Amino acid sequence: MTFVSDLEPKVLWRYFDTILTIPRGSKKEDQMREFVVGEAKKHGLKYKTDDIGNVVVRKPGTAGHENAPITILQAHLDMVNEKNSDVDHDFDKDPIKPQIDGDYLKATGTTLGSDNGIGVAAMLALIEDKNVEHGPLELLFTIDEETGLTGAGELGPGMVEGKRLLNLDTEEEGIFYIGCAGGADSNLSLPLITTGVPSGSAAVQAKLFGLKGGHSGCDIHLQRGNATKLLVRAL
Repeated sequence: MTFVSDLEPKVLWRYFDTILTIPRGSKKEDQMREFVVGEAKKHGLKYKTDDIGNVVVRKPGTAGHENAPITILQAHLDMVNEKNSDVDHDFDKDPIKPQIDGDYLKATGTTLGSDNGIGVAAMLALIEDKNVEHGPLELLFTIDEETGLTGAGELGPGMVEGKRLLNLDTEEEGIFYIGCAGGADSNLSLPLITTGVPSGSAAVQAKLFGLKGGHSGCDIHLQRGNATKLLVRAL
């Protein structure tokens, strides 16, 4: 465990600290799913998995709220595995190394995985916490959000019964969204005529980096530089 476990609220950050040690790249969420199932068993809660690999944990309402409408809370188990080019890190076995940078918790040379690890940690904290008053909960942990939304898209029938859902994958604390950026897949083809490489030619590797970046859903309107477009322009 690291200093992260000492942050407040402790139960949430203790879970997030543990999550930092579990490999959970997209389509490789098995260990993370097993951890969630283990927590459900430890706290005597019913759970269910579907064929694609999603998990839902059911927690009854607390005293006086047993018959309230079911609320579904949802977060995704996977993270984006990216690292700086000079960092030696194996996402399949190495833990994420956290650090504090001002008011922010960051990783050292890699992605942190707070998208959506912090949502998963919050739901695990609810599994453990006996002091929070709530109605019946369905805690839905989906897979493969980052590379296709296949977990949510192929959610097994009967996995959840609730009619209202709060998704815990958001950018700003205390902000509720009533829509999403959405996504689309395209299969494109371009017929090309290839020619041989002239004798005496040398290969050149070009890299374009240092751009500000951003989320294609949240920041697309900011007109920031796109590395692919800029490299094509340069060529």
